[in-house]
Order: sequence, then structure tokens, then C-alpha cells
Amino acid sequence: MTGANRHYVLAAGGTGGHLLPAFALATELERRGHHVALITDTRGAEIPGKPDFLPAHVIPAGRFGKNPLTWIKGIKAVLEGRRMALRLFESFEPSAVVGFGGYPSLPTILAASSGDVPIVVHEQNAVLGRVNRLFARRVNAIATAYPEVQRLDAKHAEKVHLVGNPVRAGVLSLREEPFPAFGEDGLLRVLVTGGSQGARVLSEVVPDGLSMLPPALRQRLQVTQQCRPEDLDAVRERYRNHGIPAELATYFEDMAARLADTHLFIGRAGASTIAELTAVGRPAILVPLPIATDDHQAANARELSKSGGARMIRQERFTGKELAKQIKALAENPQGLANAAHAAWNCGRPKAVEDLADLVESFGGAEMMDVIRVGGNNARGASQGIAAGQAMRQAHGKRAAREMSE
Repeated sequence: MTGANRHYVLAAGGTGGHLLPAFALATELERRGHHVALITDTRGAEIPGKPDFLPAHVIPAGRFGKNPLTWIKGIKAVLEGRRMALRLFESFEPSAVVGFGGYPSLPTILAASSGDVPIVVHEQNAVLGRVNRLFARRVNAIATAYPEVQRLDAKHAEKVHLVGNPVRAGVLSLREEPFPAFGEDGLLRVLVTGGSQGARVLSEVVPDGLSMLPPALRQRLQVTQQCRPEDLDAVRERYRNHGIPAELATYFEDMAARLADTHLFIGRAGASTIAELTAVGRPAILVPLPIATDDHQAANARELSKSGGARMIRQERFTGKELAKQIKALAENPQGLANAAHAAWNCGRPKAVEDLADLVESFGGAEMMDVIRVGGNNARGASQGIAAGQAMRQAHGKRAAREMSE
């Protein structure tokens, strides 16, 4: 296998938050002439957006709940997943494995460790996930989306590379487009989403909160909202009663186009959502999912809210009255929304997929990618080089063998 034509395996759990960055990386690596395969679970195989060229290998991943009695079944599934991953490695011969978190990453990384395959993990959230935490000492590199990542041990600092979160090409293409014009008499376009299936609290609170805005502002609203299927009729009736025009659906195929026209986003603070808002530069009101593991959505929202690009409302305080108050503060002054949009844009890391691909290419091939670009944001006007792990490549075989024996 030549350095210009290598094989890479990506492993990602069955949620869009894990898989969308994997799809973006796969597309970039394929563009560079490499061959890529995906390992996922049954849920992941159904996530829309997978590139046509990317073969998906479904393996049992195993789940570990609070009841220890279920762990035996989970361990068996992980071991079977590891065996299946090793069989794939025998025929595919990957130069490196890239884990994006989620249960399918666990058996895949175990297989890579025992097979002496270099490992890169990508953490989308501002809190290191469970699988990435488990393998942090064994992997060759940890790519992060935020400058500060909670639960990441300082002893792994030499492995850390800030790259950002890759976003879809359609969204990234909007980065150099201006913020939609918003004057004192123009429409205020609001986009509301709560993930691929919407969120009930948004369906309950947002229509009533928008109805509490001053009449001059309320009459200019144009709302697009993603709802859970079972909430659709009730939400439509609420907007009708309030006299607010709203387009509702359970899923929008053309989310990039919707985002292009948006003046204000209201929704959860998932990693992909934050990455897209900052890539395009859209002000937001964020309501972190309270049951998210390690409260990672609140951590995701902090950088954006500190910059002035978003306002964070904890779900226990997310009422119609509070929502109306925050929208009024942002939108009554047209320049307020524009300023927040610029602050969000400044937090974007548009080179994320290129930087991640550079890092991945630095393992298992010709030693030609020893520096990756980080933070090459036009607004910051700066870039800094990071050694991509040449020494780690040389030491990988000995370390992997030692750690697997511990």
C-alpha cells in the first residue's frame, strides 16, 4: 500500500452526533485518494447522510446499563464485535482506525489495539465521552472540538490536537455568506429543532414564548420548527391559536437551506448543532438536554454563550416568559442579532475536517504529514502547528503490546 493510497476504518455509534463527523471525514479522505470503511451498529446503519462510496459494517457493540446482571450479555457482544472487526482488518489492512465515540467504537478500538493498528479518537463534545475516556491512554492521538475538554486527564496533553467538529459541506459553504438582512420592519425568521426527532419541551414552550413577544415583534415572526411526530398536531394548533405563521415537520431534508435564512436558532446544544451554528454564524438560544451524559450539552454551549453568540437557558428555567425575555433582548435591536451572529462565526473552526484528515494521515503511512493546521479561522487570523505524532508512531507497537498485557 502506498502512502498516497491508504485504507482507514472509522468507527461511530448510532447517533447523528457521532456519525455526521465520521461521514465528513470519510468524504475528505476519499477525496484525497484513500479507501475508507465504516464500522457501526444497527442504528448507525440507518442514519441518513452516509456517502454512497462508504461501506458500512454492522457489528454487535454491547451495552452496559446500571444493572450488573446485564453486563455478561454486553461483554459477549463486545467480544463478538472485536472478532468481526479483526476479520475486517485482515482483508482491509487499515493504516489507522478512527473512533468517534459510541458503543461500536469499543470493540473496534479493542481490535485495533490487539492488532497493532494506530488509533485516533475524535471527541465531539466538551466532555470526554466514556469510550474515549476508557482508551485515552492507549490511543495515539485525541482530536478535540473545544479548547477545554472536561474529564480529559492532563497526562494525555501531548496527544491532544484541537481540530473542531467537521460539518456537512452544504452547511460549510454558507460560511462566507452574509448574515440575512434584518431591519426594523423585516421578517424575523426563527428555526427550532431538537435533534432528529425534535424535543417535547420545545414543542410545549416555544409557541407560547413567541406569543408573549411585543406585538410589533410577534407580527414579524416566521417560524420553522421540527417536532416529534406525536406532537405535530398539537404544536400546529398552538401556533394557529397565536396567529403565528409556522412551517412544521418531523424532519427537514434541506436543513442547510433553512439555516441559511435563519436569524435566530432555538434548540438543543448537541455537538453537531454547535458546530453548524458556529460554521455559519447564527445566534442561538440553547436549551441543553438535562439528561445528557456528564451534562455535556451544557459544556458544549459554554464557549458559544461566553462569546456572546448564544444565550443558554437550563431546561428547568425554560419557560415561555424567559424565552420571550431572551428573544426580546436579542431582536429588538437589529444590530444585536448581527453582533451575536458575528460572535458565533468567530467560534467556528471551518478547517475541522481538513485538520482531522491531516492528523489521521500522519499515522500508518509515509511520514509526510507531521504538522496539522489548527484554528485556521479567518476571524482569528492565526494558525498554529502541532506535531502530529511522529514519535508516537514509532513507539506504538511496543506500547500497545505492553498495555494490552496489563
